[in-house]
Parts: sequence; structure tokens; C-alpha cells
Amino acid sequence: MQKVDCLIVGGGIVGVAVARNLQLTFSHLKCLLVEKENILAKHQTGHNSGVIHAGVYYKPGSLKAKLCIDGLKRIYEYCDENHLPYRKCGKIIVAVERDQLARLDDLFQRATQNGVQDLKMLDSNQIREVEPNCRGIRAIHSPHTGIIDYGLICRHFGKSFEQMGGRIALNFEAEKFLPSGDASYPILVQSTTNSTFLSRYVITCGGLQADQLATLCGGSKNPTIVPFRGDYLKLKHGTDKLKINGNIYPVPDPKFPFLGVHFTPRMDGSVWLGPNAVLSMKREGYGLFDFSIRDTIDLAFNSGLRKLAWKHLGYGLGEMRRAYSLSATVRELQKFVPALATDDVERGPSGVRAQALSADGNLVEDFVFETVDTGDLKNRILHVRNAPSPAATSSLPIADMVVAKAKECFNL
Repeated sequence: MQKVDCLIVGGGIVGVAVARNLQLTFSHLKCLLVEKENILAKHQTGHNSGVIHAGVYYKPGSLKAKLCIDGLKRIYEYCDENHLPYRKCGKIIVAVERDQLARLDDLFQRATQNGVQDLKMLDSNQIREVEPNCRGIRAIHSPHTGIIDYGLICRHFGKSFEQMGGRIALNFEAEKFLPSGDASYPILVQSTTNSTFLSRYVITCGGLQADQLATLCGGSKNPTIVPFRGDYLKLKHGTDKLKINGNIYPVPDPKFPFLGVHFTPRMDGSVWLGPNAVLSMKREGYGLFDFSIRDTIDLAFNSGLRKLAWKHLGYGLGEMRRAYSLSATVRELQKFVPALATDDVERGPSGVRAQALSADGNLVEDFVFETVDTGDLKNRILHVRNAPSPAATSSLPIADMVVAKAKECFNL
């Protein structure tokens, strides 16, 4: 049976960044990354909007705020050092109604507290200078927001990890974490096909499966992961009248947990519009009608989800309507890009976001890390329990934090 010093579960950008950083920091360790799919970046990393976030939205002092600010700087540096493509195309957050101006001002103050660089408040004429097709009363302009292919970055992290001596095992779906009886390698990790490894330590970065992996290892039941599918539209090719230079976002409503539908240019030259946020009946289901009996039962018995749904029933119904109606989504986007027409768009890809939910029905706002501190595997396992947006932007500093926690917990 193969033996390793540390086994990392999860081949998304956070898991691969953690594996790479661990191998970089402790070059003598024998590190193994396992991923249940046949490629890295199969799920959240490969289905997100590809935005490099600047840190505008997050509560001052939170991990999201701190790590996003650092992450933006470091992802650009990493790309420059390794000749990887990105575009620093900027972003505007547009107020189209006067009752949104106070929220826009609050957002500007929050971003300033977070240390977001070179922010400007634009008037209506300046908005058109940045985005000729956009209309609004005022807007925040964040020039350092960018776009990138996070799947490409994740795979590059993986290549770097392997070059340092790390190993990647694809098609390994971890199913059991058991005491091995071996004092030196006390954790037996078994896959659904009965492949096994012995390890001294385990770090899980499971994304959409984060809660299930944690409970398999003896971790706490909460927070649970609730999957929200986001459906994008795309501008049709040849829609020259609607040139979009950068990211265009609405002013978010703080009563609701999502940022609203927006325009996002892509590295391939396309423009995505959206996403909505609809409860998914399958954790890794990207189609409108994808369904999993097991995942649906989990949702049905999640008391926290029932509380969340009751609080945001009207919002949820609106998101459902936009999921099935192109015109409903277009109407939202026309509020700040009025020239957009339903004939200009077509259905695009979808992604599923892992949102951690507390037992009292509140979405967990910040990144969450947890160590297993009881039982036979005490101080041997570390979990990344919640890593929603801006985790991709923040992946390098998140990896620093996880490795620092591993050093302390595992006494490396």
C-alpha cells in the first residue's frame, strides 16, 4: 500500500494551490493530490465567470477582504512571472436609480477601507467614456479588476506542484477516512473503487462536496453546502452595436446574498451575461433539469435551507423566472445597458456555486477552515469548509493560510 506524508483532496484551484504551496514550503514531504474527476478544475473552477476581483464588496477586516486584496496582486504577479494571459479590463458598478446612490456610497467607503486601489466615482458622462453602451447616474470604477481563465491557472498550479515532486491521482473519489492501525501513517484513505493510500495527514478542499468530506472525517455537520446553479447568457457573435469593454455590475441589494446579473467579457472574446442564482437539485448538475435523488433529499431535510428559503422567497421566485426566461434576464440588464435586446443573446454555460449555510438559515459570509480535534484522527485532518467567491482570486493567499494552519495543527 502506498504511503504519503500529506494527502490533499480536491482538484479545484484552492486544492491545487494548497498542494503546491505545501510542497513548496516543505520540500521534504511526500505530497499527493487526489481528484475524483479525470481532469483538474472540472467543477467550480472551470465554470465560474473568470473575474479577478479587487475586494470591493467584502466586510472590512474579514478574511475575504484581506485575502482578496492580496490575491489580486499575487495572481497578476504569478501570471506575469509564468507568461500566462489575463486582461486588466476594469469594472464599473452602476447606480441607475436615486435610491441606489446611498448604497453605492457605502460600497465605495467599504472598498476604500479594504484598501482597493485607484477607485473612482464616475458621473453619468464619465460612465459613457468607460462603457459607451452603459447608462447610469453614478458608478464606482475599479480599474484593476480583471479577467482570466482560472482553469488554465489551476492546471498550471498542478504542473508546478508535480515539478516540485508532488503527485496527482485523478479518478480517485475519496469515500472513507479510517484509522489505519499504523502509528506512522495513521489515516487510511479509500476510494469508491477500493484504491487506498496511507497518509500521515489529510487536507480536504472539496468545494461542492466540502461538508460531506468533513463529516466523513468526523468533522462537524455544519455548515452545510447548498448548491446554487448560475445560468449565463452570451452575446451572439456579430453584435457589434453592444461593445462591452469591461465588467459591468449593478449595485447589489444587501438584503440578498448575490451580486445581481452583470456583463463579463471573457478571455476568448465572448461576453457572458448573468448569472442568476437558482437552487440546484444536483450538486454538480449544470442543466436546467438535472436532478439527484440523494442531493434533493439532503436539501429537503436541511432545516437551515428552509429558513433561508422563507426569508428570500420572493427573490428566489424571481431567480427561477430568470432561469427559464431570457427576456426576464434581459430586462434586468437593460436597466444599465438599454440597447440590449433579447435577439442579441443566446443561452450560455452554467455553473454551480457552493454556498455554506449555517443551521440558523444564514449564508456563511467568510472563508471557513476547520481542524478535526477529537477522535482517533485528532490533529491529523484539516478542512476548507467554505471557499466561495472570491476564492479563485484569493487562491494563493488562501493556500498560505491553510499551510500555516497545517504547520501548527500537524506540528510540521
